[in-house]
Amino acid sequence: MPLRAGIVGLPNVGKSTLFNAVSTSAKAQASNYRFCTIDPNVGLVDVPDERLVKLEELVKPNRVVPTQIEIVDIAGLVKGASQGEGLGNKFLGNIREVDAIIHVIRCFEDENVLREEGEINPISDKEIIETELQLKDLDSVEKKIQKTQKVARVGGDAKAKAELDVLERVKASLEQGISVRALGLTKEEMPAIADLFLLTVKPVLYVANVDEASMHTGNKYSDLLKKMADAENAELIILNNSIEAQISEMEDPDDKAMFFEEYKMTEAGLNRLLRAAYKLLHLNTYFTAGVQEVRAWTIEAGWKAPQAAGVIHTDFEKGFIKAEVIAYDDFVKYGSENACKEAGRLRIEGKEYLVKDGDVMHFRFNV
Repeated sequence: MPLRAGIVGLPNVGKSTLFNAVSTSAKAQASNYRFCTIDPNVGLVDVPDERLVKLEELVKPNRVVPTQIEIVDIAGLVKGASQGEGLGNKFLGNIREVDAIIHVIRCFEDENVLREEGEINPISDKEIIETELQLKDLDSVEKKIQKTQKVARVGGDAKAKAELDVLERVKASLEQGISVRALGLTKEEMPAIADLFLLTVKPVLYVANVDEASMHTGNKYSDLLKKMADAENAELIILNNSIEAQISEMEDPDDKAMFFEEYKMTEAGLNRLLRAAYKLLHLNTYFTAGVQEVRAWTIEAGWKAPQAAGVIHTDFEKGFIKAEVIAYDDFVKYGSENACKEAGRLRIEGKEYLVKDGDVMHFRFNV
């Protein structure tokens, strides 16, 4: 199942326009009024990867299958969403179901695009959304603290006391306006909050939606947002969502090439966005390459060979024996699997092998 990234932001900042530009499997209605989107739109998005193109050239398979991310277009949040304002509970519930957040923020002036928050202020806009997520998380944490306190007091449970310590730290952080992701909780501490599915623990990628004149250089609004993102050690992508939506509608390569030339673009900005989202989720790609199919497979960074095999089929993980591995650079250098074997560049790896991004793999298994 593809990992999911949810597009969030205030109403009329360009979320649905971005979704339409990204998604090849679904389209969302984009209109100039609040809550045009109520039920989330969901689309599957191919992750661009030049390595897949190169493997296709070398192997000449019957088909090529890229890896994908599921993008969810979530309705615009407003101040008071954590208390149910503007169908906030419904929309916040949708955010709980995604793995990462793509936060679209308006960085352009246009009197024809409705805005109820006053003058353009990307920092304030960002804080409105962040505050609502924090308030919702605070409510969840406080409820669990009450339950955990009783267990810790009555039974003197050491595990409950340790869990309570983590919860109290998370609560204090949220009360100070600091999101959970900034706390740097350890793997041992994360189980204390895992069942809460907190919103501010999710990684965030910021998208500055700028006007056409600023799509290459940014502007005073995106500059402010960049400083904020840098302070959070977060990534910011500058896009003109309308331009990206136009590109996505083009099917003729020549038309697209002319469009790129006119706007001085080397690739769609969405490619940068998708790569950044992939990186944000700490994902790696390995490849299987044969005459029938060249395919990219998504795994989490740090996975071992049996886990990677399980992405293809659970039987591959259960009956894992060995993995045949060729580094991507070696595959390109020698041009084929057989040539890599002859050059001694095909390795046999066992259960403890940590799969590297770009590995070309074949699994031996027995069920």
